[in-house]
Order: sequence, then structure tokens, then C-alpha cells
Amino acid sequence: MTHALRTLVGRPAWVDLATSDAEAARDFYSKLFGWQIEVNPDPQYGGYGMAHSGAGDSAGIGPKQDPNAPNAWNLYIGTDDIDGLTRRVEGAGGTVAAQPFPVGDQGRMAVYQDPVGAFISVWQGAQMGEFQTQAPNTYGWAELQARGRDRALPFYQTVFGWEPEEADMGDNQPPYIQFKLDGEYVAGAWETAGTAPEGMPNYWQIYFSVEDVDAAYRKALDLGAQEMVSPQDFPGGRFAIVSDPQGAGFGLLQMSPR
Repeated sequence: MTHALRTLVGRPAWVDLATSDAEAARDFYSKLFGWQIEVNPDPQYGGYGMAHSGAGDSAGIGPKQDPNAPNAWNLYIGTDDIDGLTRRVEGAGGTVAAQPFPVGDQGRMAVYQDPVGAFISVWQGAQMGEFQTQAPNTYGWAELQARGRDRALPFYQTVFGWEPEEADMGDNQPPYIQFKLDGEYVAGAWETAGTAPEGMPNYWQIYFSVEDVDAAYRKALDLGAQEMVSPQDFPGGRFAIVSDPQGAGFGLLQMSPR
């Protein structure tokens, strides 16, 4: 477990969904991705369910704690020093939305808000199992969707040590930012299109890997999801974005063979 925690430092370590109808959400995602979801019976976890795919843990689904908060997927970055990390946030222009606190005997978490208002959480685990990624129907990627994206880049560089690197997205497209840590791409950042609804908050978009974006997209719509971005190609593969029946947005991602 110590080795697993070390390899997740500065990298996506978990994703979970906070929703107004956890039971309905569990039904939707289990049918879409084939997840086996087990709800922890301990009252201190508030009906939080762990989704499993293969040998590892894929995601969490639980009731949202604030009824006024939107239904949304949340990204957690791994750390082995959550207190030290938290002390760096305000100096980097961010806000500590929730100071580090224990989550049962599983570990500790904190919640930050970057300089452009996007929320991101951190996780220092103790008991959780392996976070399964990159396989079909598991976490595939995360990217910051923000107006004024570049104002947030120094924050992620200071807090997590991420180095921003521009990537060409083709004709008539602004450059895409890929964050790099120790030679590995760990996340991305995209300038929100001017056509986006006014007042839409900046946020982290979560993508799940699938074997066939078009098939997964059609299945999601059949299960009650709503289209946000229809399937389309990008230089690294193909993607689509939908919102689940409760309104939480997420992406479907199919990378091209390398």
C-alpha cells in the first residue's frame, strides 16, 4: 500500500460523484459501465458506494452533502503530505474550501478552489484499495475547463509541481495544455469556448475510457443521459460528453492506438 500511495503523489488518485439521487445514479452507471457497486453500511460514510471494475476500485458514488451544490464528478489528487500541500494553496492564489479532515479510517481529504474558481480535492489514503485507471470503463483523463485558464496554470505548477506544456489541436483551435509530472502527462486544461453559457462555472471534467465512444454514447442516451458534446475526433482519439439523468456531466474517451 505504501508503494501504491507513493506512485499516486501529484497524480489523479480518485474520482467520485456527489448526486441528489445516489440510488438512481448507481443504477445508471452500473448499466453503462458494468460496475459492481457496494454501498458501505457504516452510517459515517453516508451511503457512499464503491464501484469496482475488474480487480480494482473505479469510482465512488454518494449523496451530495450540500443540497444547493450541483450534481458533479469530483477529482482527487494524491499526496503523502496533505497538511504541507494545503499550506501552499493560498500562497499560490487558491482558496482552501475544506481543511484536511479524516474520512473514517480510509484516509484524509481536503478541498481547494483554484484562482479561476474550479474545485479540486486531494487525498492522502490509508486503507483504500487500488484505483484502477486506463482500462475500459475506468477513469481515463481529467481536464480543467475554464475561462481565463492561463491564470490557473501557476497554481497547479506551485501546488502539485505540474509543468504546463502546449499541444497543437489543429486548425482554428486554441492550444491545449497538458500538465506533466516527472515526464508523465497527468491532466489537461482547456480554455472554455466563448459559446458556453454565460455564468457557467469553471470546473474539472472527468473522462472514462471506453472501447467504443459511439456505442457508449448511444447506450448512455438510451439509459437517460443527455447530449452535451456528440462523438468527435481529436488528435489523440475520439470523445463525447454527456450528462447523467441527474445532470452530472462526464466524458467518454477512446484513445488512438500508439
